[in-house]
Order: sequence, then structure tokens, then C-alpha cells
Amino acid sequence: MNLSEINIREKDFHNKLQSQKRGRFENIFYKALYNISEDFFDYLKNNANNAEILDYGCGVGSFVEEVSKFGPKKIVGIDISEVSINKAVERTKELKTNVDFIVDNCEKTKFANNSFDIVYGSGILHHLQINKCLDEIHRVLKPNGSLVFIEPLGTNPIINFYRKLTPKSRSKDEHPLMDKDFKYIKSKFTNTEIKYYGLSTLIFFPFYKSPNNSSFFKFLTIFDQCLFKLKFFQWFAWSVLIRAKKS
Repeated sequence: MNLSEINIREKDFHNKLQSQKRGRFENIFYKALYNISEDFFDYLKNNANNAEILDYGCGVGSFVEEVSKFGPKKIVGIDISEVSINKAVERTKELKTNVDFIVDNCEKTKFANNSFDIVYGSGILHHLQINKCLDEIHRVLKPNGSLVFIEPLGTNPIINFYRKLTPKSRSKDEHPLMDKDFKYIKSKFTNTEIKYYGLSTLIFFPFYKSPNNSSFFKFLTIFDQCLFKLKFFQWFAWSVLIRAKKS
């Protein structure tokens, strides 16, 4: 596996992260993005049946457990971290779905052209050189194949200030997405959809406990989507859901 200096730093960071017994403090905020996960899995539920799927930057395999319920023909998970892959193998060994996990470089995988119907991932593209990884995703997708990703945005000044205050919580080279990244996605793929999440749901996260049964959280998600119809408020979102197709 040929790795750049950035790849090696990312590998070391995630091996260390997945070797820790305690999760990151920032995990307490992720309930503010509960609705992005719902939409992500709804898309896969509607498209994964009998599909050959690549979990791109699979981490410890947590998404594979859920996607395997949707009837895929096969799931392959790749990650640069050996520690993550070993955990993924262990946690999914009871699944009946055809699943393989491989230590691989997402920017230059070992797969043949046109190998997968769907490529998905969460919080992975912003750790990579965006042009390289999108070119690689385009290469391994079959014609009319689709991608779906959850990624953080780099446009909210308050979130960016927090990131500067907590450099050890993230890798040195990560770069939450900006407009230029979306322009490149749209240049490579068709039917690109960018949906924004995490404004009022993040601001008011102390006021709801469990988002899946909170009427207040549901109100905030509706309110957010109304705000995000305006370009100005999109800059203050935390994350996006990206969907696109290979022509």
C-alpha cells in the first residue's frame, strides 16, 4: 500500500484514536445530527437491495451492521487503520451478509474499474485529498452508480474557532468541506444533491435528551430546513449529506 505523508499521519491518528478506551468529548454533540443519519440510512435502505457496496473509510464497521439489514449483495469495507479494521471484523463476524474488510488507501484502492453500485461513508472525505478521493470513487463506481456521504462543513466561524481550541481532537490534515469541494463533486458527478444539517439542533442540544423521541428536536429539524433554504444560513450548518450519481 503506497502512502503519502498525509496518509501516514491519518493512519497513525486513527490507529491511536481507535486504541483509546474512552470516546472523544465531542461525541456528546452528535445527537444534534440525528436527522442526518436518518436520511443517510433511508437512502441506503431504498437503494442497497442486491447492490455491491463499498463502505469507504469504514472505521470499526458500525455502519455495516445497519446496511447489512437492507439486503445488499455484498459489502466491502476499507480503512487505512489496521486497528479499525480488526475491530470491524470482530464486531460484524456474526452477520449473515457477505462482508469483507480490507486495510487500504481510500485515495488509491485495489479495486477494478466499475466495481460498485454504491459507495458510502461518513466523516471520511475531509480527511483526504478531495480531488484524489473523488476521482477514485468515480473510477470504482459502476455507470449510474451512486455515492452518499455525511461530511462536516468548514464555513461556520464558531465551530471553526472551537476546532482551533481543540487541535488534539482531530487530525492535523483534516479540512471540513468548502464551496470549492462541492464544485468539484458537481464537476465529476450528476444529480448532485447537498442537504444541510445542524444549526438550531446544535445550538439547543442541551434542551433535549434523546432526539429520536423528542418533539422539540423534530421542531428544530423542520426549523433548520426552513433556514437552509437561504444561502446565508447554509454557511452556519455543521454538516451536509451529499448524494450524487456517476453518469
